[in-house]
This record gives sequence, structure tokens and C-alpha cells, in this order.
Amino acid sequence: MEKLVTLIPLFPLAGFLCIIFFGKTLSKSLIGGIASGAILLSFIASILVFTTQIHGAQPTVVKAFDWIHAGGLDIDISFLVDPLSSIYLLFITGVGFLIHMYSTGYMHEDEGFNRFMAYLNLFVFFMLILVLGSSFVTMFIGWEGVGVCSFMLIGFWYKDMKNNDAAKKAFVINRIGDLGLILGMCLIFSNAGSLNFSELFIEGSSGLSMPRDIATTAAILLFIGAMGKSAQIPLHTWLPDAMAGPTPVSALIHAATMVTAGIYMVARCNGLFASSAAASEIVAWTGMLTALMGATIALTQNDIKKVLAYSTVSQLGLMFLALGLGAYSTAVFHVITHAFFKALLFLGSGSVIHGMGGEQDIRRMGGLKSHMRITHLTFLIGTIAISGIFPFAGFFSKDQIVAVAFEENKVFFILSLIVSACTAFYMFRLYFLTFHGKFRGTHEQEHHLHESPKSMTIPLVVLAVLSIVGGFIGLPHAIGHDMGMHWHWLDHYLADTLLMPTSLMHSGTEIALMLVATIVAVGAIYFAWNIYKKKGQLALEDKAITSSTHRLLAAKYFIDELYTAVIQKPLDALSHFFNSVFEHKIIDGLIQSIQWSVTSTGDLLRKAHTGKLYMYILITVFGLILLLTQL
Repeated sequence: MEKLVTLIPLFPLAGFLCIIFFGKTLSKSLIGGIASGAILLSFIASILVFTTQIHGAQPTVVKAFDWIHAGGLDIDISFLVDPLSSIYLLFITGVGFLIHMYSTGYMHEDEGFNRFMAYLNLFVFFMLILVLGSSFVTMFIGWEGVGVCSFMLIGFWYKDMKNNDAAKKAFVINRIGDLGLILGMCLIFSNAGSLNFSELFIEGSSGLSMPRDIATTAAILLFIGAMGKSAQIPLHTWLPDAMAGPTPVSALIHAATMVTAGIYMVARCNGLFASSAAASEIVAWTGMLTALMGATIALTQNDIKKVLAYSTVSQLGLMFLALGLGAYSTAVFHVITHAFFKALLFLGSGSVIHGMGGEQDIRRMGGLKSHMRITHLTFLIGTIAISGIFPFAGFFSKDQIVAVAFEENKVFFILSLIVSACTAFYMFRLYFLTFHGKFRGTHEQEHHLHESPKSMTIPLVVLAVLSIVGGFIGLPHAIGHDMGMHWHWLDHYLADTLLMPTSLMHSGTEIALMLVATIVAVGAIYFAWNIYKKKGQLALEDKAITSSTHRLLAAKYFIDELYTAVIQKPLDALSHFFNSVFEHKIIDGLIQSIQWSVTSTGDLLRKAHTGKLYMYILITVFGLILLLTQL
């Protein structure tokens, strides 16, 4: 198994190196095959590693090579294989392979195809390092690696300055979060004397021997890192702007890689967070407010990818709500199902954009179901899944979060129901405006409409199937018990790695909550159907918005404008001051004064050099007299 574990990240790294060094001599088809094949091989190896964990193998640390041994710091590049990392490996490589396959069709005509496929391989490589790392330091290598790759992929079409700005925004905001993560790591090392997960958490879930206030501070600092990577308020604004990159990048970031890193890190450190009620409460409230904010903003967005982007922000918030409430396996469960239906929705939106010739505004779409039958059907499946309708994947994972909120905090329960209702409404608003009604684009766009090639539709079909059946890995007790099945396979699988709730919800209460959540979702869907399908109402043009609430949501609560006014403009003013006053007048003035003094001294001394011999003799005589006088 040790060789298999090492090969999992090496396959995509080899694919990256092969394309970078030899890509110019290879055909696009071969490059696509190399990039996709590398991830497929990682997926196969991940399955084999996963089977060892299913059969009861103990958590294993696989050492790759020595790295740092200085003082009390001993760090090796080594990989930790346990149920949590193995389940992450499966959906990272599995969904990642489908996105690579999709990219071979979506990006085939792009002049930067070679570079794009190489970056995708590198992105997956660093994500695998992140989840396999056996220590904070190894994890941090992957953590920073996915940040660099996201910068390169978001700004892939770098000739457009908006894309460059979006890439820089993602990079800078993530660096803010990463500072918190680094400080948290330093605090843990200074108090616990180690950064290895096997020493900190595995041997006893709460194995950190440090004062509670120190543990709370460390947990909050680590969470700041998670806030940046997983786009939680106030560090969320980079994720919607990341839509500037090609659609497969959006799918990879939102579904299988970067934004799930924060969830993974908090789940990996579940013993630390569980030991601090204050830190857990901060995580829960941050997640809840982020979920509510993202869901309400998505109600008014008209860019098909922006709707999905704010949907991701909202769904990530629900995951952090579950983490903050101590339901760590529930959060991981929603990560898995979300990877299926969110990848499906993003790739489906890419298929729509591909068929529309690059158009992303849903106000210019409509009636696409007759032109793009496979895209339409799979997108509908993804929409139903994220809305939480039985028996699709989102029903099981999202409703489990709602159930946890009901048990722990009734305010969270009510707010999570509101988020669920908003999710169902904005997703079916998106679906009806895109695929139903009359076509609202140009004649040229209508003439261009076509279904995507098989390289793009096959991944959609596979993800659609996963979005239907993926939730069955976490059957609620009320359903699983009646069917004679283990009530929650995923909880059972992760029980030795993550802390679990000590009590089970009563079956009657569980069924009642499922009915309430379903009624809320169906009601929201009916509301969207009545407005956008039956009545045929269209999304408002920007100039037609009169409601102050609608304007507030369409402007995303003016958070970017607030950051511009409070942070960017003062920094710009300070930079202007240092440039025009400090740099030019003080620094340049000091340098110029030194130059003037040297020049003036030279002019004065130059007068002593007359070229007349008697003057030099006279000066020499006076010098000798002065010297003899001193002696």
C-alpha cells in the first residue's frame, strides 16, 4: 500500500511535467489523454487504498523522504492514510478525472490548451498533497500550492485585465487567511511541541495538551485560514470573482479541490475544535451567516456562473455550521454530495455557455431544453439534488445538517430552513430562465445553439448518476433501519477518525424534520415555477430594478464597495502620500542634498588646484610647519 499512496500524487505531477516539457511536440488529443489519464490512474490507486480502509486497516503514515530536522522540529514529507483522507482522495480524483475529460472538449480550441491541462494536473497534485499530508507543514505545502494554481487558472485568460484582477484578488485574500493558519501552527508547535497529526490528534481525539485559552486561540487562528480558503465572511469575496477563469476551473475549485480544503482542515483538527466551545460557536455562526448571505445574494444574480458561485458560498456555510455544531462527519457528507451536484451544475453551465457561444447572462437565454437535451436533463438533476428533494443526494446530506441544527440550536434550525428555501428558489429560477420559455438571445446565438460533444456530455451523465445515488452512503436512521441497512455508512466509516454525536435522534422526529424540509423546498420550487414558468416573468434588467432590497442583493450587500472605501482607498491614499511626499520630497531630497554637498565640497577644493608651482610649495611648507609644531 505504501507505494500506492506515494503514486497517488505522483501521477498528476508526472502528467504536469510531461506536458510542460514536451507539450509543444504533442497533439492536443495526446495531451488531453495524458492529463486525464494521470488523474484516472490516481483515482484507481485511491480506490485500492480506500478498500484497505474499508477492511479495517489502521491509520498509516507513509514516509516519502526526510526534510527538516532542526532543534526540536522534526518534519518529514510523509502521508497519512486514514478514513478521512481516503474518502477525500476518492472524490478529488474521481470528480477531478471527469472535469479533466470535460476540459478536453471545452478547451480544445483554446490556444493555451497545453498550459491549461498542465495547470489542472498541478492543481490536483497539490490538493492531494494537502489531504494526504501527515503534518500541518506538509498540508501547508498543498494548501499554498492550490492557492498558486488557482491564481494561474483564474487568470488563465490573462490578456483580459478583469481576469488578472480576479486572480490577484483571490491570491491576496487567501494570503490574509493563510497568515492566520501560520500563526495557529506556530502557536500549536510552541505549546504542543509537534506539528504531526499522528502525535496531535490521532492518538486520542483531543490529544493537544495545552491550556484551554491557548487551544481556543489556536483553533480560531486555524479557522481564519479556513475562512480564506473556503470563502467564509468576511474573506468570501474572491470566490464569485473567480468565475473569470474557464468553467472547468470553476468546477474544480468549487466542487473537488480548493474550497473544500478549509472543511478538511477543521475536520482533521476536530479534537482541537471540540475542546473549545468558543471557537466552535464562532465557526457555527460564521458558517450560518455566510450561508444566509450567499443564498440571498444568489436570488438576484443573472450571470449563470455567479448564481452557482454564491450557491457554493452558501453551501460551504452550511458545512461550517455542521462543523461548529460538532457534526464533523455530517459536514464531510455534504462535501461529498456537493462535489457531485456542484460539479454537475458548473459543467452543465459550461455546456450552456459553450452552446450559447460564450453568453453567460440568463436574461439572454431561454428555451434551451429543446436544443440541448442531455445538458437540460442533467442540469435538472443537479438542480433537484441541491434543492434537497428525495431521493437525490442533497436531500440526505443537507437535511442532516438541518436536523443537527434542530437538536443544537433552534435559531440555526430556522435560518437553515430559510437557506434551504432560498436554495431551491434560486436554483429553479436559474433552471426555468435558462431552459424554458422563449429564446431571448440574438438570432446568431440561436443559430449557434447545439449540444456539447461527448467528451463534455459523458461527464455530465456520470455526475448526474452520482447526484442521484450519492446520498445513500448516509441514510438517516429512520430510513436505513426500515430498509434493514446500516443507518449511516459514512458515520460508521469515519467513527474512528472524527468525533461523533453521543445520541441518535428519535425516528419520529427525524421523519418529521425530513417532511418539514421537503415541504419548504417544494414550496420554494412551486413559487419559482409560478413566477418564471407559469407567468413567464423574466429577470429584471439592471436599470429596471426599483426595490431597495433587490438592489441591495443585486449589489451583493455592497461588501466589495465597502472594502474599496474602507481598505483600498485609504491604502491608495497612503501609497500616494509615500510616493509623492515621502519618496520624492524626503528620500529624493536627502539623496539630492548629499549630492549637493559632495558637489559643493568638490567645487571648493577645486579652487586650491591652481596649477602654480609656488602655491604648492607654499602649502607644503605650511603643512610641514604645522606638523613640526604638533610634534
